Amino acid sequence: MDIRLPLSKVRCMKCVEKIKQALSKLDGIDSLDITTEQAHITGHVDLNEVITTIESLGYQGGYYHDLPLSGLSCGKCVSKLEAAFANEPEITQFEVSKTRAKVQGSLTESALITLIESAGYQVPAEAGAVETNAPEAVLHDATAPEQAKTEQPEPSPSAAAEAAPSSDNSHYFLLSGMTCASCVSSVEKAIQGVDAVTAVSVNLAERTALVQGNIDPESVIQAVSDAGYGAELSEDEATRRERQQAQNTATYRQHLINAGLALALGVPLMAWGVFGGSMMIDSATSQWAWGTIGMLTLALLIYCGGHFFRDAWKAFLHHRASMDTLVALGTGAAWFYSMFVVLKPDWFPAQARHVYFEASAMILGLITLGHALEAKARGRTSRALEKLIDLQPQTAILVDKQGEREVPLADIQPGMVLRLRPGAKVPVDGLIEQGESYLDESMLTGEPVPAHKQPGDKLHAGTINQSGSLLFKAEQVGNQTLLARIIGLVRQAQSSKPELAKMADTISAIFVPAVMIIAIVTATLWYYFGPDPVSIYMLITATTVLIIACPCALGLATPMSVTVGLGRAAEYGILIRHADAMQLAANIDTVVLDKTGTLTEGKPVLTHSHYYGDHTEHAVLALAASLEQGAEHPLAKAIVLAAEKKGLSLQSARDFNAQTGYGVSGEVNGQRILLGNRALMEKENIAISAHQDDAHSLADAGATAIFIAVDGELAALLGISDPLRSDSKAAVERLQAKRIEVIMLTGDTERTAKAIARQAGIDRVIAGVLPDGKSEQVAKLQQSGKHVAMVGDGINDAPALAKAEIGIAMGSGSDVAIESAQLTLVRHSLHGVADALELSSATLRNMKQNLFGAFIYNTLGIPLAAGILFPFTGSLLSPVIAGAAMALSSITVVSNANRLRLFRPGSQGNTPLKKEA
Repeated sequence: MDIRLPLSKVRCMKCVEKIKQALSKLDGIDSLDITTEQAHITGHVDLNEVITTIESLGYQGGYYHDLPLSGLSCGKCVSKLEAAFANEPEITQFEVSKTRAKVQGSLTESALITLIESAGYQVPAEAGAVETNAPEAVLHDATAPEQAKTEQPEPSPSAAAEAAPSSDNSHYFLLSGMTCASCVSSVEKAIQGVDAVTAVSVNLAERTALVQGNIDPESVIQAVSDAGYGAELSEDEATRRERQQAQNTATYRQHLINAGLALALGVPLMAWGVFGGSMMIDSATSQWAWGTIGMLTLALLIYCGGHFFRDAWKAFLHHRASMDTLVALGTGAAWFYSMFVVLKPDWFPAQARHVYFEASAMILGLITLGHALEAKARGRTSRALEKLIDLQPQTAILVDKQGEREVPLADIQPGMVLRLRPGAKVPVDGLIEQGESYLDESMLTGEPVPAHKQPGDKLHAGTINQSGSLLFKAEQVGNQTLLARIIGLVRQAQSSKPELAKMADTISAIFVPAVMIIAIVTATLWYYFGPDPVSIYMLITATTVLIIACPCALGLATPMSVTVGLGRAAEYGILIRHADAMQLAANIDTVVLDKTGTLTEGKPVLTHSHYYGDHTEHAVLALAASLEQGAEHPLAKAIVLAAEKKGLSLQSARDFNAQTGYGVSGEVNGQRILLGNRALMEKENIAISAHQDDAHSLADAGATAIFIAVDGELAALLGISDPLRSDSKAAVERLQAKRIEVIMLTGDTERTAKAIARQAGIDRVIAGVLPDGKSEQVAKLQQSGKHVAMVGDGINDAPALAKAEIGIAMGSGSDVAIESAQLTLVRHSLHGVADALELSSATLRNMKQNLFGAFIYNTLGIPLAAGILFPFTGSLLSPVIAGAAMALSSITVVSNANRLRLFRPGSQGNTPLKKEA
């Protein structure tokens, strides 16, 4: 039995090893070959058992289809189709109604539709089915030789967005009511309990949730509401951005007002106590005075801090504790104690008749001020994404029977004809039908030189027309444009979590209950072992522990860094599938580079030439190009292109004859032409011995030698090579300067590969490797302890890209390569590799700084709040200071994360994507 099972949610080699170890324990398996994309299994094993094992590890094996049905009119029809599914061994689970079929297994969509049709029913083609996994065929073509890449059609930047996951199965929700990492855990658990949810990621920094699965959005909203929070579905980028900005602005203003009111009362009260004013209840007058202040403080707690108490109560009803719980308990305890002292001073010893209304007001004011500053800083984290969104205009000029008119972008449909005027941005992706112009595509390609566009050429949304007026037909609109898909990829990655964040979430889930226990233990110890008045010391220490330990900073530590870091990467044309990739990329010590199309241009060109006798350059080149003008071979195209660049006129050839393994021959303008390799010259008895040194020099330079003979005499020796990209050498030097070993891995001959390696400054070359051998070479490097990043652009690079810890695809490469990689470079430059690794290291370093700060803050703060220094200093940490420190910790984390927005990778002349040309 030979099983090729597609996999999803498998993001790294650790995941691969985890699956391999689990499957190897199953009976009947002869061999296993696991990649991040698929599992290839041979032996006698039950498919259902394989899929169940994979899914038990948290990954997904097989396809999930949600297909519309027609032709089912009754329950018998449903039963008939269910029986057909039950008899198909490649289907593991299914659910059938008269209108839909939900099926999981290893059947592809086309095979499933065939099965349904064989049962006598239909799948409406226009309804749009959902298939969550990539087809397994993507890796079956990974055996084409490397040289075949040079024969691929001109790559399009649109391939860069193929890495973006389909949005059909993803839903974004804007959340409200979340304040800390404990809230994140609660919301994620609530959403995971909804039927059909396959994955969920909640981002505290943006207050969003990315939910994947064939779900009913209302069920998710209800689940979040039942958990005590708010959620609303975000339909599109523009709406999401508008709602987030409005929500963030309103939150910032409200926090600022609340903080102002609280501090307006708290600061004078604190100043009164600091400068010698009595805060003791020692008379009826003081009772009335402090009672009035107590009521003002109560009004403040209700108006400015009411949300803390409401959210704490909701958390209590759902059997959990959050940051709001700590704040509510701390401020509430200080107020209730003070009011009891005011109302019943005789119940307390004289020295314990102290009121702490200023503590409640100041804690509330400082924490709320911290939230306001945090909200303002948070609003800057998605600016990179906003820059991308701003690239797309909101209107387009429609051309129809009614003439030309400006319409909203939402009204544009595929097939409509649009006018693009000079200086305007392209609104949607499409094909030029009329006119010529130069377009600034630097936001996609990074190339500063405008691209010449003419009828038949592709236009991409967000690029800028510089000169002529164009008519073009819309092809991809809305969420299907290249720009929208790039935005979707960045948004999805920002919602993902690296392993560090998952660790922080795990700690945060138990942190608040642990703090409450510590506060109770602290109060108990002070009650039994503390000096008089024990009630004062109990109150101060317990309140201070509750306030200082709020896990806001811990919850913001990683999502803030991830959001800013991924946005910064997008500005530099680096699209990252998942935040885990950044963490893995930061540890890379070996970069393996494919040669053709990665280090080199990927297009053979005429680079060397030697002419003999009376034969001139123009004459020989015109004859050679005339002979080769009808050929499809890449080397022939290089000769024709060289002649066209020199403006040479070509003539028709007669008696054209292609000799496999030798070259071509024919007659041009009455002259007999031979064009080919050394073997052709020897076969035709053409003397070439006098020019052996020239041929050797071409080979040493990495060029393919082409001999040209005219009327039986050697006329020229041409060198055709795939030239090194202009920035490859500088990019390699950048990587080597970071102590990263750079290796060239290629299917080309060793002599040619070493010649290119010398030009690029690469010391180690692995040449003559077949596609499956590339993957094996990467595995060997990993087994030797290397952390490998593979960089490639062709179909034959896909297995190696999937095998490496990090696969980096050049954006203009094949779709298969991009689908196999974790990182995609929109700009076809190896500087992007160095940029990606530097940005990943900077982001990981920033995450560690934030986590270290949050952990150290709580590790040191809680013992200080509990009074560990009291025996040495005779004083306790004030709850007011604790509130200020807690607010400062959140502000520090957010500010530190925003430093990433200023980070610039070290490439010369490399600049982020610009909003304008």
